[in-house]
Amino acid sequence: MTNLEYRSRLKDRKRIVVKVGSSSLLHPETQRLDYHKIDRLTRELSDLKNSGKDIILVSSGAAAAGREALHVDMDVYRQESPMNIKQACAAVGQARLIMIYQKFFEQYNQMTAQVLMTRDTVVDDISKKNLITTFTELLRMNVIPIVNENDSVATSEFNLGDNDKLSAIVASILDADLLVLLSDVDGLYTDDPRSNANAQFLEFIPRLDDSILHMGKSSTGSGAGTGGMHAKLQAARIASASGCDMVIVNSRHGMGILYDVVHGKNVGTLFCSDPQPGLSLTDFLDD
Repeated sequence: MTNLEYRSRLKDRKRIVVKVGSSSLLHPETQRLDYHKIDRLTRELSDLKNSGKDIILVSSGAAAAGREALHVDMDVYRQESPMNIKQACAAVGQARLIMIYQKFFEQYNQMTAQVLMTRDTVVDDISKKNLITTFTELLRMNVIPIVNENDSVATSEFNLGDNDKLSAIVASILDADLLVLLSDVDGLYTDDPRSNANAQFLEFIPRLDDSILHMGKSSTGSGAGTGGMHAKLQAARIASASGCDMVIVNSRHGMGILYDVVHGKNVGTLFCSDPQPGLSLTDFLDD
């Protein structure tokens, strides 16, 4: 099946997880929240919800919102701030971020709920079962869950790694059929296009293999985020193996690009689902 033929089927996907990175929510010049982008994002998601889709939003940005509220200088924060400062920013910012989302979603007559997760939520069978039950009931009640890692208590020993991987885990446990990563990159290249002018853009990945996975970079493209292409490819592994298609797109082209993805336009990089029976999420948590 060709790229365009496969993409034409994305409009039929019913349960969609959308992950938005910190860089997609902030003004690049100041690293402060961009309310115009947040407004457009909530409008696009509300419209998809109204069309009959189940929508789950995995959102970064809590630490950024906390830095803004606490007046923590971005340069200071970047210089390996102690974990307690980062967790304090996340704790303050998470409350502010969910309040902002609730305000914008209410304009479009949508109800939201906050869901915070840690590694233990997924590893422990009882917690995982309870999590799935909660998600299922929220979706049944036409609520849009807003998910984030519980950064105020997570540490480097226990965290899920980044919200790219978190969004894929959410997609997996909820049997979602489409995951969209809104990022600050156009998609997957054969090499870093910032340092290699000959890097080629890959728009269609029918099947993940080692040659594709080795294209990932461990660094991030922005000072606000924590995940680079390596993290996105790990998310693709989880999503694909769980039977979920995944698309990476650049939100700097506008939040309307989400509409383009769902309606099958040729944007970003599409990773096709490749279900693997017996998938164990714990195998991916420490990659």
